[in-house]
Amino acid sequence: MTNSNDFKVGMTIETENAIFTILEFQHVKPGKGAAIVKTKLKNLRTGSIIEKTFNAGEKVALARIDKKLVQFLYSMGDTYYFMNMETYDQLELDKSNLVEESKFLKENLEVYIIFFGDEVLGIDLPDKVTLKVVKTEQAVKGNTTNSAMKDAELETGYVVKVPLFINQDEEILVATKDGKYVSRA
Repeated sequence: MTNSNDFKVGMTIETENAIFTILEFQHVKPGKGAAIVKTKLKNLRTGSIIEKTFNAGEKVALARIDKKLVQFLYSMGDTYYFMNMETYDQLELDKSNLVEESKFLKENLEVYIIFFGDEVLGIDLPDKVTLKVVKTEQAVKGNTTNSAMKDAELETGYVVKVPLFINQDEEILVATKDGKYVSRA
């Protein structure tokens, strides 16, 4: 158990029969009445984000989350296969659990699988991943419209906007948080 006054960003709590990570919180003392804590929470099972208000000093259950380092091996059909880096056991995750994350998964990428007891909640990607450009158009000389960006298809099938100087077969860094181009690798 923890007190709502002790909330920290990144803390995981259990409330309303769900597990949430605290994205933001703010202590508010209105002119009259008791103090409250406004929070923005991410549901770790569904990925949805909600705003919830707690009374100051309210007791909230902490959720014990474990992370295990795994390596992405391959995907077959609707299943992704990972290998535990300590025990070398293979883990299988359904594609439907990794819709957003699949844009950045390539063979041998090391990620953390997030567990709540025996339940798999998802994966935690690195902040940036290196991906190869498999298809992009050649830059047209003098074309500086659209702030000089063009589409590039990456090895995972994800399409990202890149600067005109990026060519096919180059490796680039992509931010996993927003899916945007960062730099050449």
